[in-house]
Amino acid sequence: MTEKFAWIMSPDVKWEEKKDLITTALESGIDYVLDLNDIENIKKLGNIKVINEEENADIFLVGIKGEGDGTLRLDKDTDLNNSKDLEVAKNFKNKGKKIVAYVEINSKKHEELARVLGKIVDYLILVGKEWTVIPLENIIADLQKEDVKIIAAIDSINDAKLALETLETGTDGVIFQPKNFEQIKEISKIIEEASQDEYELKEATVTNIKPVGSGDRVCIDTTSMLSPGEGMLIGSYSKAMFLVHSESLESEYVASRPFRVNAGPVQAYVMVPGNKTKYLSELETGDEVLAVDSNGESRTVIVGRVKIEKRPLILVEAESDGVKIKSLLQNAETIRLVNDKDEAVSVSDLQIGDKLKVFIDKGARHFGMSIEETIIEK
Repeated sequence: MTEKFAWIMSPDVKWEEKKDLITTALESGIDYVLDLNDIENIKKLGNIKVINEEENADIFLVGIKGEGDGTLRLDKDTDLNNSKDLEVAKNFKNKGKKIVAYVEINSKKHEELARVLGKIVDYLILVGKEWTVIPLENIIADLQKEDVKIIAAIDSINDAKLALETLETGTDGVIFQPKNFEQIKEISKIIEEASQDEYELKEATVTNIKPVGSGDRVCIDTTSMLSPGEGMLIGSYSKAMFLVHSESLESEYVASRPFRVNAGPVQAYVMVPGNKTKYLSELETGDEVLAVDSNGESRTVIVGRVKIEKRPLILVEAESDGVKIKSLLQNAETIRLVNDKDEAVSVSDLQIGDKLKVFIDKGARHFGMSIEETIIEK
């Protein structure tokens, strides 16, 4: 699943009210604003990307005025390949600018225009006065192989859900003109939920447990509080990983660290958004990783710090439906995996025959991405 996003379109209100709405959007994780009047003022509010028709905009906008204007008069003889909007988009694309096209879908000809622009621009905003899902389905299907993000203009929470779920994959994002603070927060929550990948966790039987000496171990400290039951998918094999529990549980030896996953040695893999993996040694402050619970539901969390220290390691091997899974972890009582009863079990208490929650990918991985290729890991 690709990560979903939301943009806002500034409402036609006084600056003080507009400022409060944009600030709330920024605090809710929405940091792209379509605004035709207040670029300089908006930039003072924080690290915000502004979509505008000015050359100094972060993303250059075509179609909202002039020929585009959402009211294009297209007839059957209109040559879309010579559209004024298309010409402008190509010119700014050649200058290295990010481009978004704004197309109001009033007819089949407008659908065709959206498809043509979608092969040129980086983002495509689709607006419907009397919105139906059919034009959206057609355009998503036709542009699915193009390098363009499709954004649906919406008015309500229900519109947002519909757009993000259309044709299963849905649009990449939504844009809306906020009516109040609550609407911003609700749509932000829908975006967060729609961006969550779900991983099918299987049971694997422990076949070997063995101390193996010392190595450089990685702790991942996140900027989020992790709940009991949450951890990260980590393993020595990129296609087969254990669910390593967070340090959110109390211990008689140390206080809980609910923001931390004691992950494993530097060469191990961790699952990150987009069904991709990274080596633990690659992680840095500000990177995104996935927190995954015992049901396989995930959420994106930010790395606040990565701590690498030399520690004693233990090898854990397991097997599920003929697939062998191995991982090295720190050999300490506070390091836990998740068993088939959704309980956190310490590596010091593991026994041969115990059943653990694991994720097994269908494909192998190349540069962190799942691919259909034979790769042997052992």
